[in-house]
Amino acid sequence: MTRSASGGTRNARVRCAIYTRKSSEEGLEQEFNSLQAQREACEAFINSQRHEGWVCLPAAFDDGGFSGATMERPALRRLLADVAAGRVDIVVVYKIDRLTRSLADFAKIVEILDARGASFVSVTQQFNTTTSMGRLTLTAARRDHGRSRIRDKIRGIVADLITGGAVLE
Repeated sequence: MTRSASGGTRNARVRCAIYTRKSSEEGLEQEFNSLQAQREACEAFINSQRHEGWVCLPAAFDDGGFSGATMERPALRRLLADVAAGRVDIVVVYKIDRLTRSLADFAKIVEILDARGASFVSVTQQFNTTTSMGRLTLTAARRDHGRSRIRDKIRGIVADLITGGAVLE
């Protein structure tokens, strides 16, 4: 928060970057396509948060024709570089799966955001790490993901024992 000339307080400027993605190139040639629809929904959400100081950055981070199963996407790379450089405060997406379809990649992206004090918002799924409840949800998801990996490793060891893949001495 900063002090205004009238002596009251106002929120500092919060720089929001919109990321959009569509797996196939089909329909991208249309005058109004899925990437534009995602962007409009995100812009409307950002505008609804103007009272919090949110502003939409003009840069477009659109990956049309790229799968969400990999992080090898040009616009995602540019976005993460801008986050790392401190030029983005909040990444806004229409749905979480537009950002990634991989829980491991999501964890990597969140680590990059955390390192710069940036947040993540999904406008259609009520997922918002700018709030304490959103951060708590993310922490719980990370812990659960860690437990799942441990469970999977234990299941693999047990399966090896059952099938004779490992020998006990």
